[in-house]
Amino acid sequence: MGHGSYRASDWAKLKESRGINAGSTVNQLFSNQTMDDRYNPKFFETRESCDSDDSPNSTPIIIGLDVTGSMGYLAEEIAKNALNETVTQIYAKQPVTNPHILCAAFGNHYDNAPLQVTQFEADIRVVEQLLDLWIERGGNGYSADTFVWYFAAKHTRIDSFQKRGKKGFLFTLGDDFCSENLNYGTIYKIFNEKARDYTIKELIDMASEQYELFHIITKPLGSSVEEDWKKLMPGRVALVDAKSLAYLPQVIISIMQLSNGKPREEVLEQWEEPMREAVKTAVKDVLPKKSHQGLFHSFKSDGQQAKKWWQF
Repeated sequence: MGHGSYRASDWAKLKESRGINAGSTVNQLFSNQTMDDRYNPKFFETRESCDSDDSPNSTPIIIGLDVTGSMGYLAEEIAKNALNETVTQIYAKQPVTNPHILCAAFGNHYDNAPLQVTQFEADIRVVEQLLDLWIERGGNGYSADTFVWYFAAKHTRIDSFQKRGKKGFLFTLGDDFCSENLNYGTIYKIFNEKARDYTIKELIDMASEQYELFHIITKPLGSSVEEDWKKLMPGRVALVDAKSLAYLPQVIISIMQLSNGKPREEVLEQWEEPMREAVKTAVKDVLPKKSHQGLFHSFKSDGQQAKKWWQF
């Protein structure tokens, strides 16, 4: 998948046809009451990001959203504003070529819809499919980013890596810590396949073979989960206060630019205040490209060692 291109006029038409406005609530945006089989990993083998005439140098981008408990506000912001603005900014700033975006919504292993996954899309269908997802109400607990990492490692095929050896990007977003390994029973429930147990670090390593992995914490500054995430994924964690979600697209763009080697000063200077300060705070611990080698191997279990190795 990944044909076509994204146009502002298509977003305007979609907003009008679905009645999306600043006051739209998560219940109004996501009206489905059950999981659509099209987005249920039980019923498909892979999601593909393929080069085409429209996208000769495709770049797959996975955006995984924690939708447990009170996290409906994140899905609401992504649907109303952030996803459209992210795509628009990608075309404006060009941190990558020919973006193909896939959205994943993850809950817990006991949810009715523990993982839902759209197609990789290059046009307005990325938003249309996001709005087709089922956002369950209630429930809470640990953050199951592991579902998305396993999916990316085992159930995607991306031409950028297969043909050119170039990694895609994978962002998970949420306000809790990923504290549980992924066991074979949960894998069978979600993917209808037999597998062994995987540790969190194994899944990070597996997914990072084809994707640049990052986690964005959507929680007030200084929260306890911040240090936990930084120890788990040193140099790959950003922090966006829930009150500053309007700047989420700029944070995502900035992370991709840093990952591709753009100097930090140039990354920050492109944004106006107060956006610049919000982005600076968010990406202060994200390492530039030259620091990526060995990140999930030599340093993956020693956050303090990584901090010494790269001084900010």
